[in-house]
Amino acid sequence: QVQLVESGGGLVQAGDSLRLSCATSGRTFSRLDMGWFRQAPGKEREFVAAVRWSDVTYYADSVKGRFTISRDNAKNTVYLQMNSLNSEDTAVYYCAAEPRGSMIMRSSYNYWGQGTQVTVSS
Repeated sequence: QVQLVESGGGLVQAGDSLRLSCATSGRTFSRLDMGWFRQAPGKEREFVAAVRWSDVTYYADSVKGRFTISRDNAKNTVYLQMNSLNSEDTAVYYCAAEPRGSMIMRSSYNYWGQGTQVTVSS
């Protein structure tokens, strides 16, 4: 079992930055592939970014160049640095772990956090 706890969400203005954190426990973090997804009201949960245990990263086109995923194995934590936020980034952001297959498919992931709300006002 892997436990995931997100934090760092909040209400910001367009153009601001936020950093989300996802603290993990229950498994050797340094060997875990991790991902971030988001779900806006009335929409499907969508891929945002992912990082392999080897530090290879993946990004959705909509966030490429604005968001950065990183991991700190000493802290068992994965981060999502979000810059130049806009209203379309408003969503609940979820951390996920241990994908079986594609890093960008929601159905691949075995473990999920409870989510953290990000609201961007324009």
